[in-house]
Amino acid sequence: MSRYRPPRAKGSCYITPEGERRLREEVRQLWKVERPQVTASVHEAAKNGDRSENGDYIYGKRRLREIDSRVRFLSKRLEELTVVAEIPSNQDKVYFGAWVSLEDEDGKEFEYRIVGPDEFDLSQNTLSMDSPLAKAMLGKSRDDEVKVVTPKGETLYYIIAIRYQISRV
Repeated sequence: MSRYRPPRAKGSCYITPEGERRLREEVRQLWKVERPQVTASVHEAAKNGDRSENGDYIYGKRRLREIDSRVRFLSKRLEELTVVAEIPSNQDKVYFGAWVSLEDEDGKEFEYRIVGPDEFDLSQNTLSMDSPLAKAMLGKSRDDEVKVVTPKGETLYYIIAIRYQISRV
C-alpha cells in the first residue's frame, strides 16, 4: 500500500479582514517569538554532546520543522487570499460575511456568520462558505427555505434574518 494521498481540494480564497489579521498575527508569533526561542533551546541542547540520544535536540528540531512548515503554508495562503471588507449593495440576500439567523423545523434558532475556510470556528458561530449549510444559504433571501443533506437525512431551515456589520480592523 503506497503512502500517496491526493492533494486536498483548495478552499475558497476569500477571507474577512479579521481573519486576515489573525493569520498575519499567527505568522508573526511563530516567526518572531516562538522560532527564536526554539532555536535557542536547540542550540543549547546541541552543546550537550551526542545528538542521537538528546531528546531536547530531537524534539526541538522537530518543532522547528513544524514552525517552518506552518509559516510557509500561511505565507503562501495569505498571498492568494482576497480580503472582502465591503458590505454588498444588496443586503437582502446572503453573501460572504453575512450573519444569518436560521430556524429549524422544531423552532430552534441558530445564528452563523459565513466566512472563509481559513477562519471558521463553530464555537464562534462562524461557518465556512465551503460547508454544505453555507453553500445552501448563499444567494437566498429572508423567509427562504434552506435544505441541507446530512448523514441523518435532509434537514430544513428557514432564514429569519440577514445582517451585515462593518469590520473594525
